[in-house]
Amino acid sequence: MDFINNVVSAGNTVLWSYLLIYLLIGLGLYFTIRTKFVQVRYFGEMFKLLGQKDTLSKEGRGISSLQAFFISAASRIGTGNLAGVAVAIALGGPGAIFWMWVIAFVGMASSFIESTLAQVYKVRDGDQFRGGPAYYMQKALGQKWMGVLFAILITLCFGLIFNAVQANTISLAFESAFSTNKTVIGLVLAVFTAIIIFGGLKRVAAATQIIVPVMAVIYLAVALFVVILNITEIPSVIGLIFANAFGLQEVVGGGIGAALENGIRRGLFSNEAGMGSAPNAAATANVSHPAKQGFIQSLGVFFDTIIICSSTAFIILLFDVSPNGELSGIQITQAALSSHIGDWAQIFVAVAILLFAFSSIIGNYYYGETNIEFLNTNKAWLFIYRLAVIGMVVFGSVSGFQIVWDLADLFMGAMAVTNLIAIALLSGIAFAVLKDYVKQRKEGKDPEFTASSIPGLKHAEVWEKRKEKG
Repeated sequence: MDFINNVVSAGNTVLWSYLLIYLLIGLGLYFTIRTKFVQVRYFGEMFKLLGQKDTLSKEGRGISSLQAFFISAASRIGTGNLAGVAVAIALGGPGAIFWMWVIAFVGMASSFIESTLAQVYKVRDGDQFRGGPAYYMQKALGQKWMGVLFAILITLCFGLIFNAVQANTISLAFESAFSTNKTVIGLVLAVFTAIIIFGGLKRVAAATQIIVPVMAVIYLAVALFVVILNITEIPSVIGLIFANAFGLQEVVGGGIGAALENGIRRGLFSNEAGMGSAPNAAATANVSHPAKQGFIQSLGVFFDTIIICSSTAFIILLFDVSPNGELSGIQITQAALSSHIGDWAQIFVAVAILLFAFSSIIGNYYYGETNIEFLNTNKAWLFIYRLAVIGMVVFGSVSGFQIVWDLADLFMGAMAVTNLIAIALLSGIAFAVLKDYVKQRKEGKDPEFTASSIPGLKHAEVWEKRKEKG
């Protein structure tokens, strides 16, 4: 175990200290500038599309834009929003929250690029669609080995390791609130996970469409209540976040590096922008133009980090709770909320994290499923994968806290590097798709896309078979 810990720690040091911080911020800024601040200019358009019923949904293929949004939101909104924020503050100080905001802002542009590309290169799978980074790596870059590498990484990362993290957080929360045996929690979670994942994409979409809105609204309502109770303290909390992000003390003591690294690391874990996970959900939607899912998934990053993660940060910083030998991760959030609204907060957070994390388990599972099908269409492999997911849910429930987070960071980092290289090389296609969308919107049209919309576009079979725009 010591050897594994040392290998994982060394890998995380290389990825997060020397590669990912520069790649995520650098490419995010590049995409932001090249799209002329797409996340700002079309913020209203994102909300409009979220509530719009696309004309193609009547064809009976795939799922709606809203359902695709909820699948990705189910994966995004989980332990990262409650436990991850607590970890970021514990390790990087209040300044880590500022860097979470930064990575979310530039990440909205990265999410637009990767989700648009996933739509362009999606494939038909019966009456459904599937796609994602593995597909555009193979089809657009012509690098199947890269697609295979990514498919393996995301299957291991999301389907197995991330689901262990989600289950671990649930078991810790219930142990703190109810003194519940972790093994019992793991077995119960495994049963409910099996019921949904063996039901296929439609059941996954249906479950997330119910769980995600309910859990988000309730949690935000409680967070808003806490903020209103402490409204006079909010300016000082915001000041604390900025002071710790740039303050002289942090520069001298090395704290600014800890704040930056932990803010970006936990921010990426939560909003997944540029990681290559959300495009797997984006590809499932049946829309008339690829940019529509680019906009919607970009909104998902904003909602996840700027809204929900910030709510958790304010709850913790208003209490100024610090980790100790008995508090870690989700337990910090539970202790902070209990100080604001009473002991019943322990139970509330346990239930909230159950909904947040369980929906993430479902969303994470689907990302692995679509990549298993990329690797091998033999249904036996899918069956084995489903059993492995259930096994990791049980393992995560009873395992140690730190090792599952460290493993998640390692695989998440490797996955993000692979995807960021691909979308950097293919970003020109996404820029052209955005230009086509904007042109049609200015003409007063509901934008529609065909492969011929971009001269020289190849291997976009779904869009090649659509009729030309009239």
